[in-house]
Amino acid sequence: MKEVDYIIVGCGLAGISFCEELRAHDKSFVVFDDQSQQSSVVAAGLYNPVILKRFTAVWKAKEQLEMAFHFYEDLENLLGVKLDYKLPVYRRFASVEEQNDWFNASDKSGLENFLSPMVIKNDNPAIDAPYGFGEVRETGRIDTSTLLKHYKLYLKTINSYSDETFDYSLLSIQENNLSYKNVKAKFIVFAEGFGMVGNPFFGELPLNVAKGEVLTIKAPDLRMEFILKSSVFVVPEFDDCYSVGATYHWEDKTHDITEDAKIELLDKLKSFINCKYEVVNQVAGIRPTVKDRRPLVGTHSKYNNVAILNGLGTRGVMIGPYVAKQLFLHLENRVPLDAEVDIKRFQS
Repeated sequence: MKEVDYIIVGCGLAGISFCEELRAHDKSFVVFDDQSQQSSVVAAGLYNPVILKRFTAVWKAKEQLEMAFHFYEDLENLLGVKLDYKLPVYRRFASVEEQNDWFNASDKSGLENFLSPMVIKNDNPAIDAPYGFGEVRETGRIDTSTLLKHYKLYLKTINSYSDETFDYSLLSIQENNLSYKNVKAKFIVFAEGFGMVGNPFFGELPLNVAKGEVLTIKAPDLRMEFILKSSVFVVPEFDDCYSVGATYHWEDKTHDITEDAKIELLDKLKSFINCKYEVVNQVAGIRPTVKDRRPLVGTHSKYNNVAILNGLGTRGVMIGPYVAKQLFLHLENRVPLDAEVDIKRFQS
C-alpha cells in the first residue's frame, strides 16, 4: 500500500494549481487523470483583470494576479519551459460611446491600475478599428498546452501520476484517512472539470457545461503583438499564427469540432480583420462553469477529507492558484473559505 497525504483527481489547471500548493508545503500526493477533460484547450490561457464586456474589475483581480505571476515563474523554473507571455490586451472600440464608457471606467476604484486612460490609434492596416483601442495592463497569455504536457511528464518522473479513469466505487472513506486501490491518503481532492457531473460526492452542485471551439489561423500580414478583443479574442501564438475564439454552446456536450462554430468565428473575424489568412487548426473542449461565476471550493457535507476544486471558468489561469491556496489552508488549518467560493452557498 502506497501512503501519501493527498489523492488528486484531474490534472487540468485546477489540479496543477493544487499540486503546486502541496509541493510548496512538502506534502506527498498522487494524481489520477484520464485526460478526458479538455477545457484548457479552449481557454486560450489569457490572464486579464478586467471584464471587457462591462468594463468592470474581475473578482479579487489584484490578489489573483500577484499570486499567479509568482506561480507561473516558479513553474517555468521547475519545468524548464516558457509559459508566461506578457502581452497587452487591446479592446477594439466600436463607437465613440464605447470610448466614453472606457474613460469613465478608467477612473473607477479598482480599475485605475488596469485600464489606460488613453485611446490608442490604430496603425495596423490589417485591422479595421477606426475608433482605436483601449489598453488593459497586467495582461498576457499562459501557454496552457505546454504547461499541461510538461507538468504531466514531470509528475511521471516523480512517480506521482496515474493515467487512468478514477473509479468512485473503489474509494473507501474513514474518519481520518481514505484509500483507493493500492493508495492510502489523508485527503482526496476532485479537480476533474466537466467530469464532476458523474461524481457521486459532488454531482448535485450546479455545475454548468459550455462547449467552446477555437480556431488557429495563420496570418503573416497581421503582425499583431498584442491580444485583440473585439467580437472574439485574437491571440498571438507562434510562426504568424493566432488563436481565434471562443464559441459557447450549451447543448452539445461532445468534444467534436463543428462547421457551425468555424463559420461563426470566421464571420466575426471578418468584421474587423481584412488581411489574408488560412485556418490551420480547430479544437473543442467542455468548460465547467457555475451560474454565479465563482469556483466550487470546499469539502463534502459528510466527509471532511473529501474536497472539490472546480468551476474555474474562462479565467482559470488567474484564479487557479488563488483558490488552490484557499482550499489547502482550509483542509490543513481549518481556515475558513471565502464565502463567495465555498460550496456551502449551494448546500442547504
